[in-house]
Amino acid sequence: MRVSVIGCGHLGIPHAAAMAELGHEVIGVDVDQAKVDRLNAGACPIYEAGLPELLTRHTASGRLRFTTDIREAAAFAELHFLGVGTPINSDGRSYDTAQVFGAIRQLAPHLDRPCTIVGKSTVSVGTTAEVTALTHSLAPAGDLVDVVWNPEFLREGHAVQDTLRPDRLIAGLTTAGAEKAIRTVYAPILDAGVPLFVTDPPTAELAKGAANTFLGLKISYINAVADMCDAAGGDISQIVDILGIDPRIGSGGMRPGIGYGGGCLPKDIRAFTASAHQLGVTDAAALLRAAEQINENRIGVAMDLITRALGNRPLTGARVTVWGAAFKPGTNDVRESPALALAHALQQAGATVTVHDPQAVASATARNPELDYTDDLPASVDGAELVALATEWPQYRHAEPQSLADRTARPLIVDCRTTLDPDPWRKAGWTVHQLGRPTEEQRSMP
Repeated sequence: MRVSVIGCGHLGIPHAAAMAELGHEVIGVDVDQAKVDRLNAGACPIYEAGLPELLTRHTASGRLRFTTDIREAAAFAELHFLGVGTPINSDGRSYDTAQVFGAIRQLAPHLDRPCTIVGKSTVSVGTTAEVTALTHSLAPAGDLVDVVWNPEFLREGHAVQDTLRPDRLIAGLTTAGAEKAIRTVYAPILDAGVPLFVTDPPTAELAKGAANTFLGLKISYINAVADMCDAAGGDISQIVDILGIDPRIGSGGMRPGIGYGGGCLPKDIRAFTASAHQLGVTDAAALLRAAEQINENRIGVAMDLITRALGNRPLTGARVTVWGAAFKPGTNDVRESPALALAHALQQAGATVTVHDPQAVASATARNPELDYTDDLPASVDGAELVALATEWPQYRHAEPQSLADRTARPLIVDCRTTLDPDPWRKAGWTVHQLGRPTEEQRSMP
């Protein structure tokens, strides 16, 4: 098919490259001319595993190109993906869908033949109906333009894999023609056995919010239990194993740490909570808000653990290394990053902070220029009195604890993501603290 992808950011670029990989002819549209020029040159402005190779291959072949001219996309494509941003609104709760409706206002007047608009952006329930009404009022083709909502379920750091090999596809639609278009554009994925759920638009809109909010609930729940373990001297890692073996629960998403972040989960949970309020389901809203509050408090929990690890002395003047700036491994995205929030909180408390990240130093520097950064892992711990592991990059799990210990002022690490195997670190002379897990001293107490 000939497809367009409108909006070239963390969602649109991987989606455009993946559609080209599936064999479609693809044109990406963005308002930023410098970004478009860079993409047409095969250079990727974001980091995602496997994306640079895909982008280079398909821009070179001519199967994928980018433009700032939405009229060109309207004339070219028979199916238009909307991948524009829907950040949280100024009220802090709902989605700002200005870019969605702005894209429709620019695209629809140029749609003079039957085609399909496929929304990928995360939106509140009822948005598809509003987009459909606006499209039909502006497009010369009128109601011959179908509108589908096909929410993305991408994990940042795995966006290419999750687009090409998703665990499911959802399409909220109202016509047989729209379903045919969806089945055609995703034919290679469906042929590989990926299930497609064809629903009405409200179900598709709610499904995305429900999925992300449930993950947020799991993360908040296991963090709450980790705090109980910390108070009681229990071991959260064993509890996760015990819960994870229960087929009704599973261990996915149950890794205690300093909370979730990024451009999707925080805003999706806020907006889903707001939807519960708007629908008058107050008990559900209270439950969801409690999960948010647990997540919001995680930086304070980590700060308390760091303070205890330093012998409850003031943090003023302490030399602290923070490992991680991205909100999760596999991406350079620092939006609402708990790791950066922790580094900032340490700096505000008077510590001298050095931040290391394998991929996100540039984006973190732009967002938090008051911190010191390095992309040299061994050098990052030079003279450190404490290392705080804040993003669970594999580079930290696979680091050599003995050689690193020799570079520190004190081999002390606080694993805020509960990702390290503490035994080799302790054998190398490190004192290891983990959220929700007893220290060696606590384990040896009668």
